[in-house]
Amino acid sequence: MAPIVYVDADACPVKPEVLKVAERRGLEVVFVANSGLRPSRDPMVRNVTVSGAFDAADDWIVEHARPGDIAVTADIPLASRLVAGGVHVVSEKGRLHDETSIGMTSALRNLSQDLREAGAISGFNAPFSQRDRSAFLQGLELAVRRAVAGNA
Repeated sequence: MAPIVYVDADACPVKPEVLKVAERRGLEVVFVANSGLRPSRDPMVRNVTVSGAFDAADDWIVEHARPGDIAVTADIPLASRLVAGGVHVVSEKGRLHDETSIGMTSALRNLSQDLREAGAISGFNAPFSQRDRSAFLQGLELAVRRAVAGNA
């Protein structure tokens, strides 16, 4: 059974890239968001709008994603939950999260959050670049290869 690609779609800058890879690989894509999404005529693309409750989209993705599926998210706590469930997770900048990396990634996220709250660093994030898009495409392709090999 082919993996499904779940996308944490609120403010996701790589939706076109997800669609490009999924179409080339014949994969189903599920965009999950708290607000409306642009409809697609592609039968392999499904949009799910959840309530505006805190973490509603995250909870929906965790509930529906199965081991061997793929998820795209910038949300580290969500990535951690998905990795624990056997899902291949890729960040919007192409970083693959797995059992060996998610612990350190979570710790760094928590440290950064603590430093921001203490005023030691600002919350500035660099703009999303073409280099980030290219890295995402590479990361997603690798996640798809791993998912397909694991599901074969």
